[in-house]
Amino acid sequence: MKIAPFIFASVIFLFSTIIHAQELRKKGLSFASIEQNGDVRINGSTKGRFEPNGNIRVDGSIEGRIEYNGNIRKGNVIVGRVEANGEVKSDGYVVGKIENNGDVKEDGLLIGSAVGVKKEKAAVIFFFNFFK
Repeated sequence: MKIAPFIFASVIFLFSTIIHAQELRKKGLSFASIEQNGDVRINGSTKGRFEPNGNIRVDGSIEGRIEYNGNIRKGNVIVGRVEANGEVKSDGYVVGKIENNGDVKEDGLLIGSAVGVKKEKAAVIFFFNFFK
């Protein structure tokens, strides 16, 4: 019977981790989150959604897509790419990097963090301005 409280506390911790797992921060402050269903919240307001098939919806309309190979499209145009090592490229130039620990860097400087967020989704929010 003494194991039940331990299990209960573990479950509560797990759920609290999941709830806050996809959070984006700038200057240490949370400014965006990605809900479990893909909804994107910026400063508390729902601005769009990442769909399971890769589509990026903004205010209900499909505005872009994250492709399986890391390409990011806005409309039908490739606007960038996230490499396997986390480098974010636009027009062939490195514009930033999403580190494995979630650090987001621009020109080598730390500009934020993306804890528990896929690198491609973090790049869409930090570097390609889909959600304003």
